[in-house]
Amino acid sequence: MTVLLKQNIAKHISLSANETQQFCALFEQKLIPKKSFLLREGEICKFEGFVTKGLFRVYHIDKNGFEQILYFAIENWWITDIDSFTAETPSQLFIEALEDSEVLLISKKDKEFAYANLPQIEKLFRVMTQKTHVALQRRMIDNLSKTAESRYIEFTEKYPQLLQRLSNIQIGAYLGITNVFLSNIRKKIAVKK
Repeated sequence: MTVLLKQNIAKHISLSANETQQFCALFEQKLIPKKSFLLREGEICKFEGFVTKGLFRVYHIDKNGFEQILYFAIENWWITDIDSFTAETPSQLFIEALEDSEVLLISKKDKEFAYANLPQIEKLFRVMTQKTHVALQRRMIDNLSKTAESRYIEFTEKYPQLLQRLSNIQIGAYLGITNVFLSNIRKKIAVKK
């Protein structure tokens, strides 16, 4: 299970084999069956996770009962509620497995231990945080300035590996549109081809 994690770390920073092993030993493997929750709204998020198998959705339910998907996480992606994890406050999010999934979890205490004893780990999380901020900023700009059709086309180009694994309802919730509107967009695109 840690092979994928080691590869992910190596993409961002250089660690010795011993440092890599020390860091990976801080993670706990957890199996999450399909339709089960890793985190529910109101709970305090006590982990940052690395997905080794499966698919998760991270979402919020608004006051009108509508689901708003912030992001999906598949193999080789990180997952958490960073607000709840950092501030140790109740989460506003749900993290649900959409497939039978496996994830490696690190606690705040163990992450702090890694920061203190493996200085390069702080750089790893800084680099990943910067990449996350860039992605969120781009998503916000896209949601404010692009049509739903443009956002859908970009989603299909950026995440082709997700298309067969998600329903129209899930893709629509991510894009901020109904599945009926998404079906109309797909028909319109098919006619153009």
